[in-house]
Amino acid sequence: MGVDATMKKIAVVIPCYKVGNALQSVIENIGDEVTNIFCVDDNCPDESWKIAESLRHKDSRIVIIRRETNGGVGAAVISGYKAALDVNAEIVVKIDGDGQMSPKLIPSFIKPIYENRADYVKGNRFYHLKSLSGMPFVRILGNSILSFVSKLSSGYWDLFDPTNGYTAIHGKVLRMLPLEEVNERFFFESDMLFRLSTIRAVVKNIPIDSIYRDEKSNLRIFDVLLTFPYLHFNRIIKRIFYNYFLRNFNIASIYLILGLLLSLFGIWFGIHTWIELSGKGETASAGTVMLAAMPIIVGNTYLVGFLAYDMQHTPIDTIHRDSII
Repeated sequence: MGVDATMKKIAVVIPCYKVGNALQSVIENIGDEVTNIFCVDDNCPDESWKIAESLRHKDSRIVIIRRETNGGVGAAVISGYKAALDVNAEIVVKIDGDGQMSPKLIPSFIKPIYENRADYVKGNRFYHLKSLSGMPFVRILGNSILSFVSKLSSGYWDLFDPTNGYTAIHGKVLRMLPLEEVNERFFFESDMLFRLSTIRAVVKNIPIDSIYRDEKSNLRIFDVLLTFPYLHFNRIIKRIFYNYFLRNFNIASIYLILGLLLSLFGIWFGIHTWIELSGKGETASAGTVMLAAMPIIVGNTYLVGFLAYDMQHTPIDTIHRDSII
């Protein structure tokens, strides 16, 4: 797709933290459709920003942002986002500087936004099976699990690969987000999806191939296991409260209430009765078992109904087109 840079101001944000010499290739392969390139140094001990600095004499689009303290990938991207908004960028693309994401795909990422089919576009490394051949098995397994949990916390049931950092967002939509509240560490990408769901933004996947060389991920498995479950659970509760009780109340809200009440009652009654009868050395009658089982069965039916409703009501109308911001 050809893009007229005079029609839209397109900014690219590149977090620069231990990216090595790959950063030079990334910058040099960014096409003419981009008007601004923000390289964000998150207080990198390797001073990766110097590579971008060495290219400024032949690419005037490059702007270097140096953070005084290391805040994490989210903090670096948010710094770049704010800089892009300061120059009134209409579309902001975020790619990594380690060479695992091809800058030549930028036109594909901004196209759905240009055509009013999306407010936010993200990469999906799992669409083409052949692209998984170079991906470590641990990453495949971890991303599969995180993708399912992210569907619950964001409500975007048709998305996959939530931690993928190749993204594009419309400037108007970016201004709607509370950037000061977005997680600044490795939960950033997943938290962005949650924030986008609260404003009913349309999010689309773009199939991409990732390039794996000998790069070492800065994401620690311990951090994922320790913090991600709590953060996702927190977002699940908030999303359901915002969308089904605070801003709206519909049949799905009733399904959820009835489902939880019946299921919890059945579980409580069953456990309470089992403990009581065990103390007396007695066996529960068929009627008693049914009194515990039926609320659980009916409650689970209501919960499935809630999930079905949630899956069928992902946003489909872009919000940047009607925004007055």
